[in-house]
Formats: sequence, structure tokens, C-alpha cells
Amino acid sequence: MEGGGGGTDMNSVPDGVVQHVLSMLSNVRDVAACACVCRRWRECVPYLPALFFPRNAFDTAAAAGGAADDAIGRMVASVERLRELVIYCPFSMARLPEWLSLRSASLRVLELRMDAAAADKAEDGGYLDCIGLARGLEELRLWGVSLTAAPAWGRLDRLRVLEIVGAPLEDSAVKDAIAACPNLTDLSLLGCDCSGAVSIELPLLERCRLDFLGSGNCSLSLVAPRVESLEVQGFTWITLRGDHSLRRLSIAKSTGRVYKVDTGKLPDLEHLSLRGVQWSWAAVNSVLQCARDVKHLVMKIEFCGDFDALQPFPEVDLVDFFNSHPNLRKFDIHGAMFAALCQKNSLKSLDARFCIPCLEEVLITVRSPLNAEQKLNTLESLVKYSVRLRTMVIRISQMKNCHDAADDFFEEICKFKYMNNKKVRVE
Repeated sequence: MEGGGGGTDMNSVPDGVVQHVLSMLSNVRDVAACACVCRRWRECVPYLPALFFPRNAFDTAAAAGGAADDAIGRMVASVERLRELVIYCPFSMARLPEWLSLRSASLRVLELRMDAAAADKAEDGGYLDCIGLARGLEELRLWGVSLTAAPAWGRLDRLRVLEIVGAPLEDSAVKDAIAACPNLTDLSLLGCDCSGAVSIELPLLERCRLDFLGSGNCSLSLVAPRVESLEVQGFTWITLRGDHSLRRLSIAKSTGRVYKVDTGKLPDLEHLSLRGVQWSWAAVNSVLQCARDVKHLVMKIEFCGDFDALQPFPEVDLVDFFNSHPNLRKFDIHGAMFAALCQKNSLKSLDARFCIPCLEEVLITVRSPLNAEQKLNTLESLVKYSVRLRTMVIRISQMKNCHDAADDFFEEICKFKYMNNKKVRVE
């Protein structure tokens, strides 16, 4: 279309610009629509770097009749330089080897929702073997797989990222599968169901997320000298062997108990998060002793105890705690740990020489009015001795307000906030 202002239509745009614009498309519906516009646009399809088949890419009739598989095959065959293939829609596993063979030379990223695949998956996990056809893969993400037997995909030396979501796992299969990817830098096993002993040795691993379901006893042994970020959920025993470079560590267990955590010294640790219903105090104390230089600490553990009986935290001396963690800048503390700092002997070591040198932010969750006087004394001490404190947030959570003690305690908290209104707020 031309106008008096010298406007131009798309035919005057250089081929390279058109290819660059269209290369930003990945959703197959958008690709198909653009390919129908004109021959020039259709000729750009072979140069697309990625294809994304969303959950609703095809209607139910097409998926059931095999037309969806045919369409996927045509699209994959038409994109000669395909680097990324993502399939969320239902497809037949029997056709996957064909598609991977077509683009094995160029494919670098593969993501499959196996729970959407047709019900032709072998029980032993053999349907995953064909992934080995794409020898150049750098990133692999699988949803809804079954990894109860090690896949025979051979060594994937170029694979850097492996993510498996929502899978039943066997510990031996996990070990063999990871051993076939020796150069991983990122490993995520999320929402997986496994019990037993999980052992991981990856010399180049930098980031690791392990989220295991269930209340059973599961142990983790990790050897990863370059790991910087580790997030684990659902393990009862955790051991980090050898040297490591951890900067971020998060350990949680929503059901059951954490009995033992052996991390070794954590001199580079900046962020530490401990969460769960019940931990052995020996496990809590071990991690805190190893993380003396931590800068951000999150403590959200409900109870202690080595057996079924839920026990409160033992007394924690406030002066000893902060002297042992002099670099602490941000402290997110839940009711149980806060109560441990508020026992009658927790402030016995306070004197005029004591100070908390680096603490800047504190978030305290209070769930009980018990020991109200001690808790107020602890709050006052944190404000008084934290020379760099900027913000203290007191979060009142699930406190039973049917008793006069709760009302009186809340009133005292409000007075404390009023006296320190520039630093303290109540939620």
C-alpha cells in the first residue's frame, strides 16, 4: 500500500528482516497462519529456530485420528534448522523417533509433556531411549515420565540442563540416567516420587533442585564441587561430600522428619533456608554451625525431636547466636525459633559491649502469646543492639484471640511499634 507520505508495504522489506521477524515465532498456530500469507513468508519457515506445540494445538478429533501426529511430522520436516522443539499437545510416542531423527543434527533443546502422549508408553521407560538420537541436545525437559528403569539413550555429553517433572523414580535409574549426562550444569527433579538412596556425582553441576514427594525416608548424597545453588525437599538424610561453592542452600520437608544434615563448612553461603514440620535439633544446629558467614537466614521449622513426639526448640542464647553469625543481614524467623530466643536464659549474656553489626532486616512470625514479657524483651534487644537495622516486620499469625493474654500481648506489640515507628511495623 502506497500513500502520499511515501509509505511502503511488506514486499519492500529486505528478506533478512522478514526472516528475522518471523524467526521470533514458535507457536505452530502462528507459524501456520503466517505460512499461508504468501510464498515469501512460507519460504522463511525452514529457517525458524523453534517450534512450540501448545496443549490445544489440535482438536480432540485430530489428536485421536492421528492427524495431529502427521501435522507435527510435517512441521518438523519443514523446519530444516530446528534448534528447539517443545510438544505439550497429545502425540504418539511411536512417531517421536522419526521426528528426532529428522532434526538430530540441529536440535539443541527438547521439551516433552509425556503425560499428554498417547497411551503407548512402555512400562519400563523404554520409550525414552529414542532421545539418544539427538546427540547434540543441550537442554532436556520431560514432564510426566516414568523413570523406574534407566533409559538406554547412551551418553549425552553436550547436555547441560536436565529437568524431569512429576515422575515416579527408582534410585538406581536416577543414578544411571544422570551418569549418562556427565556434564550437567543444571539438574531439576521436581514433584517426583522416590524412596531410597539418591546418589549424584556431577563435577560441573552449578544449580540443583530436588523436590521429592511423600513422607518416606529418602537420603541424598551429593558430590558437586562447583554447585552454587541447592534446593532440596523431601529428604530425611542429606550429605554433601567433598568441597563445594554453595551460595544458596534451601532444605525443606513438609511431612516426616529431617534427621541429619551434613554439609561441611559453608564459607561462601549467602542464603540459607530451613523449613519443615519437624527437624532433629542436631540437624538444625549442624547446619547453623557450618553457615557462620550466612547473610540471609530463613528459619521456618515448627518443631524438633528425633521421634514421633513433637518437641519445642531448646533455649538459644541470643548473644551466642549473633556472635556466631556476625554477617547476618536479613533474618526471617518463624515462631518456634523466635520462642527459643525468648527463653528466660536467652538474654543472660547481654551487656553494653554487645552489638549485632550487620543486621538490616528482620521478619518475625509470632503465633503464641506465651512468654510475652520475654518476647518483648527480645524484640527490644534486637532493635537496640542492631546498629544497622532498617526494618522489623512483626507478623501475627494464627494467634488464638479468645484469651485475654493474646489481646494484652497484641496491645504491647502495638506500643512497641509506636515507640519504634520508623523501623517497626506489624502485619
